[in-house]
Amino acid sequence: MEDTGKRGTQKTECIDWGRLVCGQTPITANNETRKDILVMNAHDGLPQPSPDCDRCSVISGECLYYHYGCDGKDDRGWGCGYRTIQTMASWLCLNQPLTVIRRHPPSLSEIQQTLVEIGDKPDSFLGSREWIGTFEASLVLDQLYDVPCRILHVRYGKELDQTVEDLHDHFLTRGSPVMMGGDRDNSSKGILGVCTGKWGSYLLVMDPHYFGCPLDKKSLQSQGWVSWTAVGSLDRCSFYNLCLPLTAKK
Repeated sequence: MEDTGKRGTQKTECIDWGRLVCGQTPITANNETRKDILVMNAHDGLPQPSPDCDRCSVISGECLYYHYGCDGKDDRGWGCGYRTIQTMASWLCLNQPLTVIRRHPPSLSEIQQTLVEIGDKPDSFLGSREWIGTFEASLVLDQLYDVPCRILHVRYGKELDQTVEDLHDHFLTRGSPVMMGGDRDNSSKGILGVCTGKWGSYLLVMDPHYFGCPLDKKSLQSQGWVSWTAVGSLDRCSFYNLCLPLTAKK
């Protein structure tokens, strides 16, 4: 028999740390008033890069995919480092023990404000379009989340193979996303995993340079915004720095 009486309507708030990009505020199936704009674990379901891979280590837990414009601010050309920090911060918020500082990922302006407050940047940095990299990422995560970071410096891309073991160990023992950037290859990127086989190693790259309306997980993978990248295909002459958050051991 159909219940025609009035029922209480309790609204459920979805995670929406992307600040309602594109002005989308749809009512969803379960009377939810927000849409999950940012994709959770965009790498889920991505097949291994090669059938010969016999060792694969990826992040544990959950993180969100932050990218250009995901909060309605057009940061194309300068915001990739900020977006990667936000992805790392989302992991810290979603996966750290309750005894650890938990807060939503900082906005672009909050990241800038943090760097000014700790004395790393001058006041003129506020509201600028100045790039930031792995060093600034380590300062922000330490200041806002009390999570220190290890910086791995690789002189040339051709030496990146030497960091593979460090990455395997990090994902197995810490489980958190890593930030990577360089000079010739100055595009900041998130590293969510590493896979090693007979013919070489691959990095699971989350590329923050996508700009546009939200895409689903399948589209992000098919368009290459989240993908396996052969270590040997990276710029052999660029130096690289990797920022590894020293989160609690698993």
